[in-house]
Amino acid sequence: MKKIINNVENIAAEMVSGFVKTNPAKFKQLPETLAVARVDDDFVNGTNVGIVSGGGSGHEPLHLGYVGKGMLSAAIAGQVNTSPTPDQIYKAIKYADKGKGVLLIVKNYAGDVMNFDMAKELAEFDDITVKTIIVNDDISVEDAEDTQGKRGVAGTVLVEKICGAAAQNGMDLNSLAELGQKVIDNTKTIGLALSAATVPAVGHPGFKLAEDEMEYGVGIHNERGYATEKLAPSAVIANELVNRIMKAFGSTNGEFAILVNGLGATPLMEQYIFANDVVNKLNELNIKISFAKVGNMVTAIDMHGISLTITKLENDWKSYLRQDAQTVAW
Repeated sequence: MKKIINNVENIAAEMVSGFVKTNPAKFKQLPETLAVARVDDDFVNGTNVGIVSGGGSGHEPLHLGYVGKGMLSAAIAGQVNTSPTPDQIYKAIKYADKGKGVLLIVKNYAGDVMNFDMAKELAEFDDITVKTIIVNDDISVEDAEDTQGKRGVAGTVLVEKICGAAAQNGMDLNSLAELGQKVIDNTKTIGLALSAATVPAVGHPGFKLAEDEMEYGVGIHNERGYATEKLAPSAVIANELVNRIMKAFGSTNGEFAILVNGLGATPLMEQYIFANDVVNKLNELNIKISFAKVGNMVTAIDMHGISLTITKLENDWKSYLRQDAQTVAW
């Protein structure tokens, strides 16, 4: 295993410290936490609903890279592939609250759901109104050992972007929670891996694929998918993912957003080749693409792979996606 690190035990702490130290005018680290929070004037002097998210480290730029005007108020990093603790989440909620309440955007993993729920209860003792939405966009598998249904993966970024823009525009907490749930319901993702990630504390890949194999339906914590097949051209992979996702929608009417996401070790060259094939396939199906984004948005440490997210757009969602966001990663 080759990693540019110091001690395995300090990975998350040193990552958060480096993130804040290289962006000192934009963020601060909340005391005694691995939470990163906004310090810009719009937030400090504002009264909008706060938005907080977080999760295990190893998926960068999720969630730290989406803190900023137009997206998150604060994000908490857990240890690698491990949920942040309730007390740290609670401190982030307290900081994010400007009197209008806080929306929690949580990926559907048992530890995250439990710890964010405990933090919500702590905040409510302080008379902070908190709403939670659970992202479960991965349609690869209906259930997994660490989830209570479908997993939350790259679609989380689109949920954070749309809700963040709406909050920036003054939307109230109840409406934001309803909006976020609608976006989740209209968002579907499938991942693909050519090789697994190596968790630093483990020291070897989470699973093995032969040189001529790929795995459809992987998760961002090295979870296995729904099929191991021979390596295929990008266009074949795009065909499989688009057809499976659009079948889940059941209708091709309306406008759609797409997110082509690298899982950590996939060059942008490969991502854009795959994006080209996805767009060609959607055009072939006469599906209207109103927004598209390509890049490493939700990674799985050093997994060589890719995921495709498609969101069926409603109402003002397109304008929310296009609205300016002053973050490191969007």
